[in-house]
Amino acid sequence: MRSLSEFLKDSLTAYHACDNIKTALAENGFSPLHETADWNVSEGGKYYIVRGGSIIAFTIDSLDDFSYKIVASHPDSPALKIKENAVKNGELYATLNTEPYGGGIWYTFFDRPLKIAGKVVTKNGSLLESKTVTSPFNVTIPSLAIHQNRNVNEGFAVNKQVDLQPLCALASANLNMETLLQNVAGEEVISHDLFLVNADTPYTFGVNDEFLASPRIDNLTSVYSSLQAFLSHEEKSGICVLACLNTEEVGSLSHQGADGDFLETVLRRIAYAFRFDDNEYYKALATSFLLSADNAHAMHPNHPEVNDPTNKTALGGGVVIKSHAGSAYITEAMSSAVVKTILDNADVPYQYFLNNSTLKSGSTLGCAAVRHLGVLGADIGIAQLAMHSANECCALADCDAIEKGMRAFFETTLRAVDGGVIVER
Repeated sequence: MRSLSEFLKDSLTAYHACDNIKTALAENGFSPLHETADWNVSEGGKYYIVRGGSIIAFTIDSLDDFSYKIVASHPDSPALKIKENAVKNGELYATLNTEPYGGGIWYTFFDRPLKIAGKVVTKNGSLLESKTVTSPFNVTIPSLAIHQNRNVNEGFAVNKQVDLQPLCALASANLNMETLLQNVAGEEVISHDLFLVNADTPYTFGVNDEFLASPRIDNLTSVYSSLQAFLSHEEKSGICVLACLNTEEVGSLSHQGADGDFLETVLRRIAYAFRFDDNEYYKALATSFLLSADNAHAMHPNHPEVNDPTNKTALGGGVVIKSHAGSAYITEAMSSAVVKTILDNADVPYQYFLNNSTLKSGSTLGCAAVRHLGVLGADIGIAQLAMHSANECCALADCDAIEKGMRAFFETTLRAVDGGVIVER
């Protein structure tokens, strides 16, 4: 299994992350299932299903307790999506026409090595096939020199149509879109979902190397930690589910996303494979639990005023439990108590994130998922800085803490009773 740094470096897009997860699952004895085929599953079995840039895996530990323990995260991050007919040949240079994917801090993408990466569709006879690709070359978005923009340090607003066009060739190269795609994919491309992504290498920093800086910390640290916990948990009871769901950064509304039917369909088909009827399925949901794993804002060392004054979320402070009065997160009193009990039992440190009340909250895929499932759940993550920058940072100790906490979750038996939840490890 790749290290965290290798996973962050190699998972350039959600499609790359999905491929890397699939490889790890196959190496650990998981069998693929396909949505177009019947599912033959059994107790003790380990399985996975892929849809686009999303992947769901599950283990059937014991049907004596038919319920689901789900950890869901998203493998996508803000990037620049390459448009159709993207090559723009000017008098001196060729650039690429892009549009923002997600809410990135776009000026941080300037002056960095950028790869073209994502999914392409090729044609083999009458068969249309998709594959994950990465360009063998870099492109970059050069800043305008301070001598030509004297007020840049007093304030600079990125024009998304003008400023986010990377330099990719000299005009003398006579580049066109067909040639560009051929150079990226190595063959003729019919269509594509390609992105410009930061190709910087992850690195540690701090006096004691306690911090990690990398592209895509949001949210590949959650993906990696949940995968490691899922692969290493001791089989106890119920059905443990790992859900890595694409397109969270743009609202989760796709057929791959948490607001689509992928997760719900998988859970229903597991029940159906064991000939459980709707009544048994809904009883299972009533005693199931969802951990929505996505990162939280740490208190900024230079701007503490933007954080909540009494919940000072810190790098190195352990697992973050996220709450919001407007239901931007799914955590509520009972689900918070369940998570805290699991973490206490496993001796995992935790802290809280709540927004400064003057600021609008972000959201996570948890809200989208529970709309379809109606299960009890909580939002957790690790604290990080520079969220949605091309290069983000976190504390390494927190990555270990959340992995340990997720493993404890998978190894805990949860049973809903009238008025409460029994939590047993």
